[in-house]
Amino acid sequence: MGKIPVKHAAKDELKVGIIGLGHLHPRAYMPLFTAVPGVRVVAAMDPSPSLRQEFGAEFNIPVYASLDELLAAHRVDIAAIFLPHADCPAAAEVCARAGAHLMVEKPMAADAGGAARIVRAAQRYGVQLTTGYCWRLHPAAIEFKRLVQSNAIGRMIGAEGRCAAGRLQRYIEGHSPWMLQRARSGGGPMFNLGVHWIDLFRWILEENVVEVSGCNVHVNRRYDIEDNSMALLRFSGGAVVTLNISYTVPDAFPHGRDLYLAVRGTLGCLSWAPAYEGERDEIFLCSDHPDYRASPRRHLGFELPPVRGYSGIMGWNYVTDFIAAIRNGSPPAIRGEDGVAALRVVEAIYRSAQSRRWERVRR
Repeated sequence: MGKIPVKHAAKDELKVGIIGLGHLHPRAYMPLFTAVPGVRVVAAMDPSPSLRQEFGAEFNIPVYASLDELLAAHRVDIAAIFLPHADCPAAAEVCARAGAHLMVEKPMAADAGGAARIVRAAQRYGVQLTTGYCWRLHPAAIEFKRLVQSNAIGRMIGAEGRCAAGRLQRYIEGHSPWMLQRARSGGGPMFNLGVHWIDLFRWILEENVVEVSGCNVHVNRRYDIEDNSMALLRFSGGAVVTLNISYTVPDAFPHGRDLYLAVRGTLGCLSWAPAYEGERDEIFLCSDHPDYRASPRRHLGFELPPVRGYSGIMGWNYVTDFIAAIRNGSPPAIRGEDGVAALRVVEAIYRSAQSRRWERVRR
């Protein structure tokens, strides 16, 4: 049994250390940390001299070449980890041992075993742990789940999710070529992007994935990750979800992302094409449920406040929720166990792509 996480009084300033700069997200998180009262980024680390110099000059903070150097110079309350996925478990253990709460960028590790290792470290040293499945905290996602759980479309039969973002070149240009190396990243778009939709459907349905059927497509043979990945997920309640996850969206696509979720039930259907960092999202509902029959086609619009930083309002909600969990000693909305569960599904998809048959999700 692990230690109980220590509370931090509301008046205490929480100091953040950024662990790893060779990633697309550290810069985008800086405005979020700046916007939350009582939080301050005090240092960063990365082995690359050029990344250290550039980041330190831009944000006027010291940047160290190693994690040991950073922790020797600063007592950080939160370690925001953006390292190559394979390196996250070891770094998280070091930070947890030093008493830092863990904000580990999804998918947490290069395999489910590594993610479970981080969960155990957080429990052992009594620190809070969260990971970046911030789509749960989007206002439209919260309403989407409410409608599903309130039986607005009846019993769930099936669903689909599409998530295509950028091209492989963005990782080269974003100083993170390790994303294209399976040994360091864990995999391609299903591992890096599909986990978002896997986690979101688990949360919306409040069920686990029990078995999967997957297929990977390689377009760019220079790298050992897939460019596109498709899968069928069978949930414990019987619903089947189809996923279409890709790194091949056209550059001209709005916001550089092709995003879509839809669910179908015995009474109707519900869909949402997220605007990502746009300022308006709409949910489309068509149902024979008595509460909605008078308006069979119902658009629910969400005017979102413009928020600078990673993922806009849902990114701000993600950081704010974790800060509240630290201050209150309560579990965060997204826990490390959620990260482990998503990766176990991805690993089953990859096994299925090789075996060409349905594979059970390991527990």
